Amino acid sequence: MSQVPALTVFGPGDVRLERRAELYPGPGELLVEPDLVGLCGTDLEIIDGTIDPAYINYPLALGHEWTGIAAGDSPLAGRRVIVEGIIGCGRCVRCASGEVNLCEVYDEIGFTRDGAVAGQIVVPAAQAHPLDDSVAAEDAVLAEPAAVVYHALTKAGVVPGSRVLVLGDGTIALLCVQILRLWSPAQIAVLGLRGEQAELAKAAGATSFGLADSQAGDQADAGPDGFDLVVEAAGATAAVQVAVTRVRRGGTVLLIGLPPHGETVQLAPDDIVNNDLRIVGSFSYTPAAWRGVLALLNSGQLRPGMLITHRYPLGDWEQAIATLRGGGAAGPRGKVLIEVGRQGA
Repeated sequence: MSQVPALTVFGPGDVRLERRAELYPGPGELLVEPDLVGLCGTDLEIIDGTIDPAYINYPLALGHEWTGIAAGDSPLAGRRVIVEGIIGCGRCVRCASGEVNLCEVYDEIGFTRDGAVAGQIVVPAAQAHPLDDSVAAEDAVLAEPAAVVYHALTKAGVVPGSRVLVLGDGTIALLCVQILRLWSPAQIAVLGLRGEQAELAKAAGATSFGLADSQAGDQADAGPDGFDLVVEAAGATAAVQVAVTRVRRGGTVLLIGLPPHGETVQLAPDDIVNNDLRIVGSFSYTPAAWRGVLALLNSGQLRPGMLITHRYPLGDWEQAIATLRGGGAAGPRGKVLIEVGRQGA
């Protein structure tokens, strides 16, 4: 019997590249052969065991940011697809209202069920969306984090001419910068932690880049009134505190980043009330956000592949994870990819 590779986390700190039996789709399912998979900080939390246990089932194959080619007997066979990772129950009130991200039964590819760092994956056929031939795999692989950002920015109510500050310099922050341009803001300032990220941030559309822990942070200046919108995309509790100090009265603080489970932030409630602040949290994405990103990819309005800086064959998965943690060569670090194939390592 043929076997396919899968990068599996058996438990915190236990990651192995194993071989698995081939998969066969059942009714209503689609077989997909992933070819590119993105890694992110949440994958490190899965590996390290610091993720909220309510959102993970071990063991599982990694991979929630991905694209691949549909296979089997499906009408989509041979087409490049992207797949919505959140699988709603379809029966609860939240699913009925389109808020599948808040489904009463949490189920998501790469978290509660196997992800795509594998030679094959079986997904609900209704969750798969074919892409135009003009869409490169390097752009398609970033559909999932782009949907997260698109959903959040839609909730925040960005308006043309607004002044925006993005806290963070990782992929989510850089995608925020790129997607924010759809709303034609007057200013997109970025505060990060690594000076090497300035080039990527400006290529994505940032009007300025500064370091959060130095005087260079003064470049992220909206004047004495502060920013209309501050996006916390660093996943750090300290950044949440900074966000509240840099937003104008009556402005909005948008929380996209995900600090380690259990960490808390000290805030002054009277300042939030007196400054009439709007604090918005955003979890994952909805089907509507996914359709929005799909349309942007197919129309050519969104080409996030420029944020990819590192890619490794599946056999070099340990080096890919080390790079994600901040190791490896100096220079900008955007999205880290693993190239997956049926032959694996």
